[in-house]
Amino acid sequence: MALYLEHFGLSEPPFRITPHTDFFFEGADRGATLEALIYAVLHDEGIVKVSGEVGSGKTMLCRVLMERLPQHVATIYLATPSLAREEILHAIADDLELTLSPERRRVALRELQEHLIALYGAGRRVVILIDEAHVMPEDTLEQVRLLSNLESNRHKLLQIVLFGQPELDQTLAKAALRQLRDRITHSFRMRPLALAEVAKYLSFRMRAAGYRGPEVFTPRAVRLVARASGGLTRRINILADKALLAAYTENTHAITDRHVRAAVADSEFAAARKPARPVLYVAAAAVAGLAIGATAQWIVNSPPPAKVQAPAPAAVPVVAPAAAPPAAIEPAEPVPQVQSEPEPEPEPEPEPEPQLTVEQSRRFAGYSAAGQRLLAERLAASREMLERADDEGYALELFVTENTDPSRMERFLLRARELVPLEELYVIPVAAGGQYRLWVIFGKFGSRDEAQAAGRRLPPRYQEAFRAVPRSFGELRRQL
Repeated sequence: MALYLEHFGLSEPPFRITPHTDFFFEGADRGATLEALIYAVLHDEGIVKVSGEVGSGKTMLCRVLMERLPQHVATIYLATPSLAREEILHAIADDLELTLSPERRRVALRELQEHLIALYGAGRRVVILIDEAHVMPEDTLEQVRLLSNLESNRHKLLQIVLFGQPELDQTLAKAALRQLRDRITHSFRMRPLALAEVAKYLSFRMRAAGYRGPEVFTPRAVRLVARASGGLTRRINILADKALLAAYTENTHAITDRHVRAAVADSEFAAARKPARPVLYVAAAAVAGLAIGATAQWIVNSPPPAKVQAPAPAAVPVVAPAAAPPAAIEPAEPVPQVQSEPEPEPEPEPEPEPQLTVEQSRRFAGYSAAGQRLLAERLAASREMLERADDEGYALELFVTENTDPSRMERFLLRARELVPLEELYVIPVAAGGQYRLWVIFGKFGSRDEAQAAGRRLPPRYQEAFRAVPRSFGELRRQL
């Protein structure tokens, strides 16, 4: 049991990395995805895919789905998807308490179908939840496709939900699996949490564990957790747990950026992160007299300064400069008796650094507008927007399509300009597994609430056709 429970008034550890369904966080579209999964399972929607990075919460979502499904739905949870083609049939039969014939696979498949028909006649539905599906052999994935074909005269007998890492998308993009890919009716992506969502997540987990006081994590601490974790819930849990322990050892109840830096220094995943602008931070840390170990973590996790300040004298810690930058100083009243040198012109503000990496830019440029004028204009505007937009800004995702035909997208833009300002529509090509998908987004907004409010003002036709989900620009860049 965690040492800090009594110190913070907790009834149980709030940041365990094992899935605990009482701690399911419905923010960051998790709740909406869960509802959509339940609907798909109960309405014969065929195969559904849920993908996301390691530690993004896929297994937690799977466990909650198992709990929330009605009692007449029998769930089969396959946690070892590396099963061979024949083994998966018997694994399903074992969960259904069915003994299959040891004869040919076709006979076993027919026996399974007859059993499923009997269950359906008794008012039962069966759903197979396959975790870590990205490691499933291609031959076994083909067997999954055959299982999805099992049906009565009018209804599917099996619902199948695949949970996997982004490598699953690459596998399904192969030509040999196009028939399986065509049977996937819904695809959901477990995106990382944005900064505001990390703050809500930390607060939710603390209160779900019994905490009843004011917010424990300071805003600076939340920013460091969000940056070091990349918004992945498993990493957030690891850092938050270690930060609570660090605060407990100091007998304090406020989690500050210092505690989070100590947590980052003690976390394996943070060691692989590359430092940002190391020269600036090493110099500042040396002047301040920081220890080398703490310096390394500050380099990795502190936000870069907006403007390079002149170094302070050695005896003054470089935490906040004593004087404001020259551009911010009000000019003094002229003194006629004193002749002084004219104040030098302030240096122009440096151009903001591009937000896209070289690899992201290369992938973006890999999709061609093929001579379509409006599409070429929107692609150029979209790239410029992603280069400059702040990570914490938002846009509305209208839809994602795998049909990347430039002439089709041009026709969409021709129709769209009659309904919305075309300069607020952006088209983002995302490469996965050697193929492109097109994300169509709308607007630029300062917060998630502003984006949601704009979604309610979209033309009725768009509100009916599109979900209009807020996406942060940081998330959009990560998709590249």
